[in-house]
Amino acid sequence: MTIILGIDPGSRITGYGILRQSENKLNYIDSGCIICTKVNGLPNRLKLIYSGISQIITQFHPDCLAIEKIFVAKNSDSALKLGQARGAAIVAAMNMDLSVFEYAACQIKQMVTGTGSAKKCQVQYMVRTLLKLPINLQEDAADALAITITHCHMHHNMVHMGAIN
Repeated sequence: MTIILGIDPGSRITGYGILRQSENKLNYIDSGCIICTKVNGLPNRLKLIYSGISQIITQFHPDCLAIEKIFVAKNSDSALKLGQARGAAIVAAMNMDLSVFEYAACQIKQMVTGTGSAKKCQVQYMVRTLLKLPINLQEDAADALAITITHCHMHHNMVHMGAIN
């Protein structure tokens, strides 16, 4: 049994999703968002992301963290802020001795929806369907769960191929 924490990083909203993987079965544990929109200044937002991820790790005791890789954005300022938000989440995980795994956005969309160019609403729908959730999920929380689902499938395949013991 493995507990995986997925993170969809953002400097304004950071989504998280937690699943338990037992054999081929995924069980939903929790999901939500760290909302930074009312916090002034990027350093204070990064502190909130770091402390929020640290609290989630302390509460749920995941075995690893899966996070979306940075993508090339049209706006370089946005890309830099996103990178810093990722860094805050990764440092929180590393300070708690978690392994960190990174996945590209198109890889996550492909794994969850069957197409690497899926829209956010398609990801939301498929995450809800795959996990048999009766509730609608906030977009960033759904993305975080999609990252977690991707990790579960990728890691499971690596174990069965003998690449991971």
